[in-house]
Amino acid sequence: MKNLILILTLFIYSLNISAQEQSLPIFITDSLDTYIGRGMKDWKIPGLSVAIVKGDSVVYLKGFGVTNIESNEFVNENTLFMIGSNTKAFTATSLSILEESTEFKLTDNVQNWMPEFHLRDSLANTAVNIIDLLSHRIGFETFQGDFTYWASSLSRAEVIQKMSLIEAPYSFRTKWGYCNAAYVTAGELIPRIINRSWEETVKDSILSPLSMNRTLLLTEELENASNTAKPYTLIDNELVEISVAKINNLAPAGSMSSSAKDMTQWLFAQLNNGKINGEQVISAKGIQGIRNPSSILGIDPRNNQETHFYLYGMGLMINDRDGKLVYSHTGGVDGFLSSVMFIPEEKLGIVVLTNTDQNEFFQDLTYEIRDAFLSLPYQDYSKKSLERFNQNKTDESKRIDSLKNVVKQNHFPDLPLEEFSGKYNNSVYGNIEIKLEKGNLNIYFSNHPTLVGKLEYLENNQFLCTYSNPTFGVEVIPYKVEIDKVVGLTLKVADFVEFTPYEFTKTN
Repeated sequence: MKNLILILTLFIYSLNISAQEQSLPIFITDSLDTYIGRGMKDWKIPGLSVAIVKGDSVVYLKGFGVTNIESNEFVNENTLFMIGSNTKAFTATSLSILEESTEFKLTDNVQNWMPEFHLRDSLANTAVNIIDLLSHRIGFETFQGDFTYWASSLSRAEVIQKMSLIEAPYSFRTKWGYCNAAYVTAGELIPRIINRSWEETVKDSILSPLSMNRTLLLTEELENASNTAKPYTLIDNELVEISVAKINNLAPAGSMSSSAKDMTQWLFAQLNNGKINGEQVISAKGIQGIRNPSSILGIDPRNNQETHFYLYGMGLMINDRDGKLVYSHTGGVDGFLSSVMFIPEEKLGIVVLTNTDQNEFFQDLTYEIRDAFLSLPYQDYSKKSLERFNQNKTDESKRIDSLKNVVKQNHFPDLPLEEFSGKYNNSVYGNIEIKLEKGNLNIYFSNHPTLVGKLEYLENNQFLCTYSNPTFGVEVIPYKVEIDKVVGLTLKVADFVEFTPYEFTKTN
């Protein structure tokens, strides 16, 4: 009798599995593994982890590739990756939850809770509220100030103070500009509201209730954890392991690490308004609060008019796709790229984690899965992205090779190299020092004690700067010379870090 019951149980279970598989798109059941394998090869991605939730079930949860190309340890569903700016939705949700449980309001003026907070724009300075911080509408250019902060020795308080020195190019609340420091400010409001740190609050209000026990909040935790993906970038088209970015000073904006399995809990909470297995573990209002659109990015009728608009809530991008509302965000940190997407009307959630910062496949894969569940045609986004990516890489290689060829011509500046050395100041960044060492000029940075910029002379008082951290790129540094005297320079880093150049004045 027991054997008969067991056989019947297994038969019913197999029928349920079969019915579930039949309800999934063919792309998911028949093609997804192959698509991922090909994409990882095309994009030179060492490791990748992906999860798909549909309804109340995890319908796909797999790891691919390796965590470390030296040890060849395999990625699985529990492997930790940094999720970068996907941290922002956790920060925004924590504040949204606090709005329901305290006297704090997201519409509160920032200075009500943090009197020392200032912006240069007089209107923004007096009127900026927490929603402005969380929806990137304070007038800054996208990434403006990030070079000053990124992987720097500055504290969170110093990051916030530096914001008061930045000259915003846009009027307050007129243009969306992605601002990591604004999220640092928002996160640091939490201790003012409830006398608990951002880290404690996110853990207690979100991670613990969702049993996201593998998820980490700070970068040194990742370095000491087990089953972690190592970060990689491409240098001369070869994979190179790089250091984990030390960005605890930007923690509320991007320092978290998680696994595909843990992130399924986050997706379930989003799709069920804070409920897990029918139990309300996170406030529904807290979950829904971050979805209110506050910024307009624009109209973008690509892909046969299936998408028309892009908005931004608080830590979430909002757009339409085939008539459905889509909420999503990406995350980029040195050596890691991630994508999170959920469509409540379809009860669909997707997360993709990768351990290289030189790929667009993390987002292409998300798009392809999304379209499959919406019964939209397969578009092979990866092929189109790869063609564009390779062309951009070719153009960038040609640019750098051309500059290095100029270096090889051994031009001599009109002034002795000693004249280009010295101390320089930028009102936002602070100080740099350029030293002449063994016949070569090197830049040292007050906010980045381990970063060095190697300068090689080009011509016309311009130098080629190669940063010791490849994330910062290879850029041209023009000096400003007046009456045979060096008076300043323009410093640029890779767009991945910041688009805006910095003007430095020589101080001695």
